[in-house]
Amino acid sequence: MSGEERWCVVTGGRGFAARHLVEMLIQYDLFSVRIADLEPQITLTTEEQNGVLGHALKSGRANYVSADLRDKPQVLKVIEGAEVVFHMAAPNSSVNSHQLHYAVNVQGTKNVIDACVELKVKRLIYTSSASVVFDGIHGIINGDESLPYTDKPLDSYSATKAEGEAAILKANGTNGLLTCSLRPSSIFGPGDRLFVPSLAAAARAGKSKVSLSVWMAIKVMLTSEFLLKTMLFMIGDGNNIYDFTYVENVAHAHICADRALASEQEVAEKAAGQAYFITNMEPIKFWEFTSLILEGLGYERPRIKIPAFAVMPIAQVIELIYKIFGPYGMKVPQLIPSRIRLLSCSRSFNCSKAKDRLGYAPIVPLEEGLKRTLESYPHLRVENQPKRVGQSKASICLGSGKGIVMAAELLKTLNNATGNIENRKHLCQTMYLDKKQTLITLLVLVAIYYNFIASQSTIVTAASKLLLVVSIFLFIHGNLPEKVFGYTIEKIPISYFILSEERSHQAALSVASSWNAAVNVLKSLCKGNDWSLFLKVVISLLILSFLGAIPFQTLFIIGLPVAFAAFYLYEKNEQAIDSMFLEALSLVCKMKSDITKKVAGSKKKD
Repeated sequence: MSGEERWCVVTGGRGFAARHLVEMLIQYDLFSVRIADLEPQITLTTEEQNGVLGHALKSGRANYVSADLRDKPQVLKVIEGAEVVFHMAAPNSSVNSHQLHYAVNVQGTKNVIDACVELKVKRLIYTSSASVVFDGIHGIINGDESLPYTDKPLDSYSATKAEGEAAILKANGTNGLLTCSLRPSSIFGPGDRLFVPSLAAAARAGKSKVSLSVWMAIKVMLTSEFLLKTMLFMIGDGNNIYDFTYVENVAHAHICADRALASEQEVAEKAAGQAYFITNMEPIKFWEFTSLILEGLGYERPRIKIPAFAVMPIAQVIELIYKIFGPYGMKVPQLIPSRIRLLSCSRSFNCSKAKDRLGYAPIVPLEEGLKRTLESYPHLRVENQPKRVGQSKASICLGSGKGIVMAAELLKTLNNATGNIENRKHLCQTMYLDKKQTLITLLVLVAIYYNFIASQSTIVTAASKLLLVVSIFLFIHGNLPEKVFGYTIEKIPISYFILSEERSHQAALSVASSWNAAVNVLKSLCKGNDWSLFLKVVISLLILSFLGAIPFQTLFIIGLPVAFAAFYLYEKNEQAIDSMFLEALSLVCKMKSDITKKVAGSKKKD
């Protein structure tokens, strides 16, 4: 810079893409940079303190201003004296709050426009989104700026971004102000706190065998980290094309836009008042890109595909749950219908207009961008993740860890199998034990279903059938020889059928204790003072009445797979699910406290 000091403003300057723009503006020595954001003061990372931003803040070439764009006087203060404004501020796109998005993306943007006009700012460059033309139903291949705003936007973020962009473009030429809007598609790179970390957390939760979609569902339902363990499924057919944009290319596009608007009149007029798609100009399959990130972090790539319509009901339920529990502090869900559509549809854009009118071309290729991104997340690599120690609660519940012992025994036998006959025999017995248990479990469940549930027998008939089957089985089993076709028949010891005095005593005490607890509840209800207890009883009875209305056949069909899945998931994600449960419990307690206070307050008034 030479002569008079020139200032630019970056709103939302501590955001993901905005940080890169701030550093690029300082490096290019184009302006002194005023960073505007919500935080009372700027907090730098160690890398930033030692980098160009830290030095610029110390030298005065950059400064930080705390400002809320919803407050016009604050906006005027931030923009005063600026030659150009890069308006990048926006709420997190994952926050599902129309009120917040409208307040910032529409009203806040209008405050920025008014301030620019009033203070005679020369150029205003707006960061929009490629989602403003995307409805999530119809895929876009090589779409250009002739596409209209969608009538059915994905979410509040996209809807309000479109409205803000329209206001920016309409303001072009007002009091000499030149404006344009940039529409980056799917930004990634170092500093990303959403896409790459979330993907790594999913892979980490399942040791590269995680259902990303259902994992998100669990996260939302329990208001914490997304977790599930089966396979990392592809949502859709896996062939949807996507345009990703490396974050430095987004920053570079903003500088290209400013240089174009600051050029001679003919070039500036041609560039101003327009919207531009910004990408890496290297369309790629969405799930291929995802796989490259996973493999780069040391995880396996997804291989199994599930149709979007199969996941959509889960997303709709999660969105409904958030609407109910959001006011009580539930964290914002990621697995919502709009996200499913984003994951399963094609979305690629043509950047010819930005190239012709702004002189934009990516400065970092996709492959190099991926490399830099992966290098910036060493803590997310699979080899740097903490190892699990000890036995899970689910394993203890399902046989006191016998499955783990058996697996360890199997591994030991495999390692020691040197061709020895005894070793091979031990290996076969260990593997047989697992298969036998699995087969017996399946046969028992099938038999129970077809004999006692599908037949819709009465309780007396079902009990009679059960006794008959048990009697026949015991008689035949007792008469079998010790070995059949080389397999040893394990006889059932008589001790299995004996109920000891200690167990019978414990059972009687348990029944008596339950009865006394029920009587105490009734006594408390009769006094009419304990509203908390009353609400618990009412809710419990409502749940019981709901469950009682469900046919036992339906309950068996639904409950059995859910029970198996629940134990499997808990065994794999014990610590995370425990923390989720505690968080959910605190929400419920808060709700109960609020309801109790309201009821007690209304009672006092009466």
